[in-house]
Amino acid sequence: MEPVRDTTHEIHFGEVAMAVLNQRLDQKHYSKVFVLVDENTNIHCLPHFKTLCQCPFDEIISIKAGEVHKTIDTCTQVWRQLSQIGGDRKSLLINLGGGVVTDLGGFVAATFKRGIDFINVPTTLLAMVDASVGGKTGVDLGSLKNQVGVIAQPEIVLIFPEFLQTLEQRQLKSGFAEMLKHGLIMDQNYWNHLCTSPDNSYQQHNIQASIKIKGEIVAQDPTEKSIRKKLNFGHTLGHAIESYFLEATDRDVLLHGEAIAIGMVLESYLSHKLTGLSKIELDEIKRNFSIHFEPVKFSRREIETILELLKHDKKNEHGNINFVLLSSIGNAVIDIKVSPEFLKESFLYYMER
Repeated sequence: MEPVRDTTHEIHFGEVAMAVLNQRLDQKHYSKVFVLVDENTNIHCLPHFKTLCQCPFDEIISIKAGEVHKTIDTCTQVWRQLSQIGGDRKSLLINLGGGVVTDLGGFVAATFKRGIDFINVPTTLLAMVDASVGGKTGVDLGSLKNQVGVIAQPEIVLIFPEFLQTLEQRQLKSGFAEMLKHGLIMDQNYWNHLCTSPDNSYQQHNIQASIKIKGEIVAQDPTEKSIRKKLNFGHTLGHAIESYFLEATDRDVLLHGEAIAIGMVLESYLSHKLTGLSKIELDEIKRNFSIHFEPVKFSRREIETILELLKHDKKNEHGNINFVLLSSIGNAVIDIKVSPEFLKESFLYYMER
């Protein structure tokens, strides 16, 4: 398949990705090559990845799996290991894993020795279609999502769809939520295709279609001054929900895509109220998300706490909370301010049967 071009790097698939990886390692003459994995990819993905790569690795660095470990403390652990094993400015870090590994690994690479090269090899659907593409790196601050980070582009992104076979269905659905988002903000035909053929959504051509949508947006606006903000649809409320569930002791943690799916229904309701999304399309969006994601109930207290967390959203400017909303399926508008009353109403609409 043809590579997808982002702002400063290419995204390659399958056999071509393998050839590009080996060519890049041969041409660049890195002083050392390190591979960052978590506990899961160390077991399920690293052995296969070693067979794809002709060059030996100097060191495998493993971190604990899960969003709760996407922290500065974990970064410090990796920085120290890189220093102890002789990492220098001509070293390469290969991030083999899901969004936590690619986000954290990219941040580690961008800041170690003031910046070393890194390659992303996403192993989850979410990382393939979203986290590993676009250059956003960083870590959480407590339960607050992605509060510390930089935009730093990988050398290349390499996608091997066979890694999806290592995932549970829940993880696949988490990535599917981001694919649905790409249709909602940019391409109604793609949205319709995913909704009518969900069982085929994880095929390589759909993964490539999602990456193409995101890549074209990032190419126009790499530092998120305008059009790139559209990619945040569902994320303003979704991140607040994800943060709340990370911290709540009486709640099971939600995966990123599960929280964003709720956020997209909530923000679709706001779109109906504020930016012209029709009631027919609003109900269509809610219906399709309800097919793939279990509904979540929120108490009044929980809603108040989640809305309080919006104050920490990194997209806020001058104390204002800015939303990305829809004017119709396939068309998003940015920088919309929303009243507290509508925010509370959105939760009521989401919980209606």
